[in-house]
Amino acid sequence: MKSHSPCIGEPNLRMEEALKTALGTKTLNRTGHSGGGCINQGEAYITDNGTVFVKRNKKSKARLMFDGEYAGLKAIAATKTVTVPKPIIVLDNPDGGACLVMEYLEMKGLRRWSAKLGEEMAKLHLHNESLKNKPPHKDKDADNPPLEYVTQFGFHTTTCCGYIPQENAWCDDWVSFFARNRLDYQFRLLGKEKGDREANELWSRLQLVLPRFFKDIEIKPSLLHGDLWGGNSAEIKESPVIFDPATFYGHHEYDLAIAGMFGGFSKSFYDAYHKRIPKAPGFEARHKLYTLFHYLNHWNHFGGGYRGSSISVMHSLLKSVG
Repeated sequence: MKSHSPCIGEPNLRMEEALKTALGTKTLNRTGHSGGGCINQGEAYITDNGTVFVKRNKKSKARLMFDGEYAGLKAIAATKTVTVPKPIIVLDNPDGGACLVMEYLEMKGLRRWSAKLGEEMAKLHLHNESLKNKPPHKDKDADNPPLEYVTQFGFHTTTCCGYIPQENAWCDDWVSFFARNRLDYQFRLLGKEKGDREANELWSRLQLVLPRFFKDIEIKPSLLHGDLWGGNSAEIKESPVIFDPATFYGHHEYDLAIAGMFGGFSKSFYDAYHKRIPKAPGFEARHKLYTLFHYLNHWNHFGGGYRGSSISVMHSLLKSVG
């Protein structure tokens, strides 16, 4: 998700000692490469076994967030369709919260490999369907589970979009999953914290007509990044890279929603993607529907600055279906 201004903090000595023990390294030197926003902070370290990148967060549920990110990175990596940083381990921080250790990649802004990322994202979204009617395939990496066709929407563990957990309980029907586990969950959070009569009234109307946006299309489960905006993509010398996933199995169109909200992807990205996965009838309306989740999620993370966009999208969606 899109974060606000950076708020990088200093790592602590007890955490660094825990890292040394977990990684089996005597060397743990900062490189000076750091990154992050108002959700997580990060720092690169040189170890006996190479350079790693450590993301940390001191919130009480940081372990849940990083365990989900670890699982998402492993799942995407296992498809061998698009490059992600290899996750190494999740650790509790002795001073509170947790950290995620992963492979360090020398990344820069996505330019040269924009079209290739579009092609690789399409391959990722088509990968699950390619496993249909095939026996489970065991990856050479002993840490990866056998790859097999997934028939439902959801994920085997909790993942987070930002620091808000996603409800990933398996469901046979995508429209039901999206309505209950994505949109309604966000509205329930708004009700607990902020309570908005207009938003609730619009949602009560919108959920009644939700199936109309999916008329005459067949939706098959695709492994998704889940938070694919420009800030969660980059490139290395050989290829594009994606990171900070909020992974689950869902409708492939869902992954393009936040990408269009905050920019960062060129025409070549979309052209390459849709060459492999052409737009289905009603794509534009569903694209707007999927942005609603991200506006609501930003409203829950960052406050009322995203209320207007959320309300506007709902009005527009209701108007489009009469």
